[in-house]
Amino acid sequence: MTYFGFLFLFLLLPILLLLILAWVDRRRGRRRPSALRAFPTGSAILLLVGVALLYTTPWDNYLVATGVWWYDPARVTGLTIGWVPIEEYTFFVLEPILVGLWLLWLARRGVWVTAVFKPQPHIRRRAVFGFGLLWLISLWVLLSGWQPGTYLALTLVWALPAFLIQFAFGADILWHYRRLALWTIVPMTLYLSLADALAIDSGIWTINPAQSLNYFIGGVLPVEEALFFLITVSLVFCGVLLLWSVASRERMQQLVGRVKHNQRLEMRNEK
Repeated sequence: MTYFGFLFLFLLLPILLLLILAWVDRRRGRRRPSALRAFPTGSAILLLVGVALLYTTPWDNYLVATGVWWYDPARVTGLTIGWVPIEEYTFFVLEPILVGLWLLWLARRGVWVTAVFKPQPHIRRRAVFGFGLLWLISLWVLLSGWQPGTYLALTLVWALPAFLIQFAFGADILWHYRRLALWTIVPMTLYLSLADALAIDSGIWTINPAQSLNYFIGGVLPVEEALFFLITVSLVFCGVLLLWSVASRERMQQLVGRVKHNQRLEMRNEK
């Protein structure tokens, strides 16, 4: 199986199925809950695709360039941008679409929360503190030069700043939709991890054992790979949901209002 064959089978086909289901739902009048209609679905997913490409490209190129993982030349087209094959960039595009459409299908079903949202700043503070501490520990591991922890540390040092931004703004909003988060993140992480294990087993890509902890799930999947999909699925969920959330829109309007108010005060003081 080639890399493009993998993408067609495990990402493109499920995306097409979810698009059909989304069309059927639309015909039947199914909609997202009113509290999650602040941003169009397609625009939210496309925005996350763009962010994924910009944010992941330098990190992935560095991992390939330093031999953290590599690809079987016989399984890729040979077209590369930097050190990374074009198939990998295609993966960056397809994964957010897959996760976003799965989230859409779920959001149109069931009542995910019953209570009215109330801001909880302590949740945001705790999330930022916990993930900030984890980032510092990961950075220390990376800088220490401990080679088996390289892939794990690089993944956490890359991903945690994105979580910190999301949590600083809306950890309490995300916690409010924790049931929706669970049903989005767990199935998608398991599915993509299983697909990744099949790709590794077939030799499409290989994780460098010298830069990995060499703990395997099912004897095939490096634990870092499972963590990678847990992280990326979670980042997509958090990004899309925060864009959808009416509470997010109201919070952003308040923040913009405060900034403008402070600017007016500064201008008056200067006069």
